[in-house]
Amino acid sequence: MKLANFNIDGRSEIGLVDGARMISLTRALPRLPVSMVDIIAQWEAVRPAIGELRQAAAPSYPLADVVLRAPIDRPGKVMAIGLNYADHVAETGAQRPAHQIWFSKMGNSVHAPYAPIKLPRVSNAVDYEAELVFIIGTGARYISKQAAPRHVFGYCVGNDVTARDWQRRTAQWVLGKSFDTHGPFGPWITTADEIGDPHRLGIRTRVNGELRQESNTRELIFDVFDQIAHLSEVMTLAPGDVVFSGTPGGVGALMKPPVFLRHGDRVQCEIDELGMIEAVCEAE
Repeated sequence: MKLANFNIDGRSEIGLVDGARMISLTRALPRLPVSMVDIIAQWEAVRPAIGELRQAAAPSYPLADVVLRAPIDRPGKVMAIGLNYADHVAETGAQRPAHQIWFSKMGNSVHAPYAPIKLPRVSNAVDYEAELVFIIGTGARYISKQAAPRHVFGYCVGNDVTARDWQRRTAQWVLGKSFDTHGPFGPWITTADEIGDPHRLGIRTRVNGELRQESNTRELIFDVFDQIAHLSEVMTLAPGDVVFSGTPGGVGALMKPPVFLRHGDRVQCEIDELGMIEAVCEAE
């Protein structure tokens, strides 16, 4: 299934994507939880009713008529891993990491999949990073790698937008990764059962139609399930937590010479079977 947050006629609703239509879960199932996080937390109980809607005359809208929001508006955590594709490590000239390199993107960075990305007036070095994003379903602490697949609710396309000048000022990356609008993901959550193995998906970024990044999630150094096992040694993962799993080579900062995003640039991040997110950059 593909679950989405969306706006229509000034209303905020939750929907099920079914081809070219958006089935309104809000209207069809009025007793359903009113937030995506609560739906995820109660998934086993609500899944049968949601699944039946595709065969029913459920209230729906043309997909082209709705405005998609971030699939999770207020995640409890937004975690992201650095230097996690071999080609990206190679282009940086760094050593292959022996341990996972983690940072947080603050909640203010969460952004809709097709809304403009703001280029802050205090940075001249904003960059793109296409990433496979996964959403935690069943929360827990100390999750083994073998058990980790059972804790993934679904997957999205993300763009870990980064102000490189701010990122490089200190050893801590949080500020450079957390500007407003710099964490778009979506366009919806594709549930894990539809994807199966997430480590076989092509991933690409285009800027103004030019292919900049092209790789496959099989190239992850620490795969999705390694990441869950490692994070859960430190923190209790909870339903609706959002994790950016790393970006491949081809970022603008490491082009020769570097090429950063400018006003009017159109950035498209795409992952096989998950869809595409797209943003036009706007100077703040």
